[in-house]
Amino acid sequence: MSASPSQSSAESKAPAEARSAAAPGGARDQPRNLRQLLERHTEPPPSYSALLKQITAGQVKDLELSPRQRAVQVTFKSGKQVQVPVFDNDQQLLRTAEAAGVPLAVRDDRADAAAASLVSNGLLVLLLLAGLAMVLRRSAQVANRAMGFGSSKPRLQAEGSVAVRFEDVAGIAEAKEELQEVVAFLKAPERYTAIGARIPKGVLLVGPPGTGKTLLARAIAGEAGVPFFSMAASEFVEMFVGVGASRVRDLFRKAKAKAPCIIFIDEIDAVGRQRGAGIGGGNDEREQTLNQLLTEMDGFADNSGVILLAATNRPDVLDAALMRPGRFDRRITVDLPDRRGREAILAVHARTRPLAEAVSLADWASRTPGFSGADLSNLLNEAAILTARREQSAIDEQALSDALERITMGLSVAPLQDSAKKRLIAYHEVGHALLTTLVPHADRLDKVTLLPRAGGVGGFARTMPDEEVLDSGLISRAYLLARMVVAMGGRAAELVVFGANEVTQGASGDLELVARIGREMVTRYGFSTLGPLALEGDGPEVFLGRDWLRSQPHYSEDTGRRIDDQVRQLARHALDQAVALLQPRRALMDDLVERLIVEETLDGDLFRSLVEADGQAGRAGITAGAVSSAGQPPAEADVQAAQVGV
Repeated sequence: MSASPSQSSAESKAPAEARSAAAPGGARDQPRNLRQLLERHTEPPPSYSALLKQITAGQVKDLELSPRQRAVQVTFKSGKQVQVPVFDNDQQLLRTAEAAGVPLAVRDDRADAAAASLVSNGLLVLLLLAGLAMVLRRSAQVANRAMGFGSSKPRLQAEGSVAVRFEDVAGIAEAKEELQEVVAFLKAPERYTAIGARIPKGVLLVGPPGTGKTLLARAIAGEAGVPFFSMAASEFVEMFVGVGASRVRDLFRKAKAKAPCIIFIDEIDAVGRQRGAGIGGGNDEREQTLNQLLTEMDGFADNSGVILLAATNRPDVLDAALMRPGRFDRRITVDLPDRRGREAILAVHARTRPLAEAVSLADWASRTPGFSGADLSNLLNEAAILTARREQSAIDEQALSDALERITMGLSVAPLQDSAKKRLIAYHEVGHALLTTLVPHADRLDKVTLLPRAGGVGGFARTMPDEEVLDSGLISRAYLLARMVVAMGGRAAELVVFGANEVTQGASGDLELVARIGREMVTRYGFSTLGPLALEGDGPEVFLGRDWLRSQPHYSEDTGRRIDDQVRQLARHALDQAVALLQPRRALMDDLVERLIVEETLDGDLFRSLVEADGQAGRAGITAGAVSSAGQPPAEADVQAAQVGV
C-alpha cells in the first residue's frame, strides 16, 4: 500500500525536527560555547588561598608540582589547566591535597636543569673562542704591519695608465728637451752606448713652485715605456729610527727587479737636507734615510738601469753629497715661462675650454708676466667658473680680466659710495697712475680702478712689469729709482691736494716697498755713496728659523747707521721728485679724479691718452706764451719730469 505525498513529507519533516531538537541550542548555541571557551582560557589563574579552597571543595582533578619553578600545574575536573605559584617546600599544599584525596605528582626537573646548564656553558665557551679569535686576528694584523713597517709603498704606474705626454707640457722647452733625451736613452740605449755614453743615474728638477716639475715627471711616466715608481719624500720619514732607510732599500730592491725603470721622488728636500745642520745636530731618522739614499744611488753595489728623478724648489738646503755627479748627474732648472712660453701654456689649457673669438692668447701672455704654469691654469679655470656663473657659452675678455683681478687683488666687494673716502682713494691712485706715465723707466700702467677688493684694498693702479727686465734679470739703478718714485705717488698726491696735516696711513704698504728697495740698493747692489759693497746676503739662515734666531749683521754699528741714512735719503728724494711732478699738474689730477669717480675704472691706454692730450695742450700754451714773451724758458716742472730716472 503506497503512502500519499503529503504523508511522506510529514514523515520527512518529523526526523529533521527531532534532530534539530536533539542538538541543545542548535546553531545559536555555537557562538556562546566559543565565547565561554575563550573566557575559560583567558581568565587569570586562582590565588594560592583560592586553590586550597578548590582542592578542599573537590573541584581539582590532579596536581603536578615543579620544585625548580616553585609552581604547581592544576588540572580541574572541567578540563581547565592553570599554573599557580607556590611556596618552596610547601607543606600546606601537601596536607590539603592529601586530605582531599587529590593525586599529587612531583615533576623531575633535573634533566631540564642539566640541558639549560649545558646550553649556557656552551654559549660561554663559544663566546670565549670568538674573543680569542678576534685577539689573535688583531695580533696578526699588528704583526704584519710591524713586519711591513719598513717596506715602501711606491705607486707603480702601469704602461698606458698616464695620459700626460710631452706635447701637453709647454713653456719649458729646455727642460723638456733634457728629459726627452733621458726617455730616448731608455728606449734606444744602443745609440748612446755605442760611443761610450752612460745613462744618467739621477736627474734633479729645480724651480719655483708651479712651474711644472711634477707635470714633467708625469709626462716622462707617459712617454718612457718602462716601469715608473713615484713616491713623496715625506713617505720615507717616520718617528722610528731606521724605518726610512729600510723603505729606501725596499724601494730600490723593487726597482732593480724591474730595471730599466724610473723612480720619481717629489719634494726630495724633505729627506735630502744637509746633515748636521740646525740646533742639536739634525735629525737621526732623516739623516739615516739620506745616508741610505746616497748609498743606493752611488754606493759599492751596482745600480745600473735605475734612474732617480727628483723635484724640489729648495736646492739651497740639499746636502752636497747628494748633489754631486754620480748621484744627480743632471740638474735641470725649470724657470718661470717667458711671454712665448706663457702663450703656449695658455694654448694647452685652452684646448678643453671654449674661448670667444675676440680673446687673444698673445695679449694675455703679455699681460701676465711672472705667472707660472699653475697660475695660468688657475686663471683660465677661474675665468671658466665666472663664465658658467654668468650663463655664457664662451670665455670672453671680461671673464679673463675679472679672473686676473680676483687672483692678483682678491675678491671684489661692494663699490664705494661717492664720498670723501672715495675721493681720497681716487687722488691716491691717480697719483700712482700719473707718475707711471711721467717717469721714464717706470712700469707700464695696465689699469687704475676704484672698485674695492677684499682685505681693505679700496682701489689700485696695476702696472705691467717690463718683460725684458724679467727675462734678463738685470735691474738698472734708474728702474729702481723709478719704482720708488711711483710708489711714493699716493703719498705725494695726498700732500699736494690735502696738505701735510691731512695725509693718511693708506701709503703704509708703499712705504714698506720703498724701504725694501732702498735697502737692497744700498746693501746688496752698491747703488749708494757707501761704495760697491754687498753688505747683506740673500736671506736669513734657513736651518735656524727665520724669526726665532736672527743672525747679527756682518758690519759695524756705524756702518748700520750710515746704511739707514742712505735709505732715508733715497726715500726722501723719491717723495720730493713725486711731489715736484704732481704739483704743477693739479688741474690734470682733478680732471682725472672726476673721470675716475664717474667711470670707476680706466684702462692704461685711455689714461695715457688723456695725459698726452693734456700735455699737448700744455705745450701749445707754452709755445704761444714763448712767442708773446720773447723766448722765456719753459716750465721748471717739465724739465724735472725729463730728468727723473736719468
